Amino acid sequence: QAQLVESGGDLVQPGGSLRLSCAASGFTWELYGIGWFRQAPGKERERISCITISDNSTTYADSVKGRFTISKDNAKHTVYLQMNSLNPEDTAVYSCAAMWGTCNAVYSTDYWGQGTQVTVSS
Repeated sequence: QAQLVESGGDLVQPGGSLRLSCAASGFTWELYGIGWFRQAPGKERERISCITISDNSTTYADSVKGRFTISKDNAKHTVYLQMNSLNPEDTAVYSCAAMWGTCNAVYSTDYWGQGTQVTVSS
């Protein structure tokens, strides 16, 4: 069955870096965009970045632009989120999702991972 598995969340100090991974299986990779979302306590879930598998186009939320980089490894069906210059406001549960279509034209969000906790604190 279709599955997304995130990893890489951790406790990190302000100014530090982390790389999250989202390993996909069980669906036609090339037909999807993979998005990274985060949700902090008491806040709405936010889509922070996305990569369209078919053309490698990417999007970023203003809150992470210039600090986070999304990439993919087609051979491993894995999407990465490199997060630099982390600050306490980045503390959240980070999840990836498979969206049928492209990052700019989502037909449906079909699959979600279980989430991974990122905590930025000294």
